[in-house]
Amino acid sequence: MADKTAGGQAVAASSSLQQTRRSLLATTTLALLFAPFANVEARTFGGVLPWIPESADPPTPFQPGGWHYFDAREASTMEAIVERLIPGDDLGPGGRDVGCAVFIDRQLAGPYGDSRRLYMRPPFAKAAATLGPQSQDGPAAQYRRGLAAINAYCRTTFANKEFSDLSPAEQDTVLTGLEKGTIALSDGVAGPQFFKLMLQNTKEGFLADPIYGGNRDMAGWVLIGFPGARYDYRDHIEKHNVAYPLPPVGIMGRSSWNQKS
Repeated sequence: MADKTAGGQAVAASSSLQQTRRSLLATTTLALLFAPFANVEARTFGGVLPWIPESADPPTPFQPGGWHYFDAREASTMEAIVERLIPGDDLGPGGRDVGCAVFIDRQLAGPYGDSRRLYMRPPFAKAAATLGPQSQDGPAAQYRRGLAAINAYCRTTFANKEFSDLSPAEQDTVLTGLEKGTIALSDGVAGPQFFKLMLQNTKEGFLADPIYGGNRDMAGWVLIGFPGARYDYRDHIEKHNVAYPLPPVGIMGRSSWNQKS
């Protein structure tokens, strides 16, 4: 959530966003958890493979066109929010043009949205943050209530305008209030927690593989210099402190793919 100066640099609107777009996105990392291997024995297989290819729940390419979870009002609000969280500037397009809202919509319409792969039984008690979310609502329900509460607040505060109708400066004021907890939302929605969820999902949409609907044209990867899912880096692995010269590649490849790329 930032405004640009005359020099084209993004200025953070709150303490957690006081970084440039490049440093904010470049420092977003993925935590990989490896389970320890015990009592592993070497075995040799002959004949058929001991597994079925593509049986490990591969990603399903998103289908363009329409919204799968958001209604029209929610989609308009979400597109305005992602554009303020990651605004477009001279470094590249912002969250809206890259498809962050589309990414979030598809995620909410799937297993992530209703937390079907998580344990979601009571009790739902207040607990330390280290114990993770304790809400009985999955992300989809949280977005439905949260976006409605944001628009209700905006209608009351800004002469019946909804979030998408506000000026960029007014939108920044609302988002800053959410992050800092200085504005109260209806329906029991906790502003700081909902802001944190939206920011996290927006960054994911900006940097995830395009197969999931965000990172359109791999703009997020181009911005931070990430090469993507190329299968072979042997020609470059010893070239330290040298920029990787080839364009990024997604899981599905590139539309301009050729053997020389």
